[in-house]
Amino acid sequence: MKHNLIYRFLVRWLVCSLGLWIAAGLLNSHITYNNRLTVIIVAGLVLAIINAVLRPIIIILSLPAILLTLGLFMIVINGFMVFLVSKLYTQLHITGFWTAIFAGVIIGFVNYLVSAILEMRETKN
Repeated sequence: MKHNLIYRFLVRWLVCSLGLWIAAGLLNSHITYNNRLTVIIVAGLVLAIINAVLRPIIIILSLPAILLTLGLFMIVINGFMVFLVSKLYTQLHITGFWTAIFAGVIIGFVNYLVSAILEMRETKN
């Protein structure tokens, strides 16, 4: 069953929020959000919007670097997206760019796991 655009965006928002929450838990001395769930939810929304709007443009512009590094530059792009969220939404504080890169890797891993689970569930039905 094909899901509409709003459903897919809401799932991405949930995944981004969940990934940020897990990253903040694993990197707790480097990511602060005052232990408020609303900060994680709003930051997840900002990250989902940035990933939907800005990320494709940045990927196209950095395509030579992505090809040259055989895709590893995508880790830097994901980290930049997380770092950008922390600059736009100041209640989420990330101490540095390397922390944002690690958080981007964690969010990407969570995104992969949730997507795989949802695909398995769809093929089962």
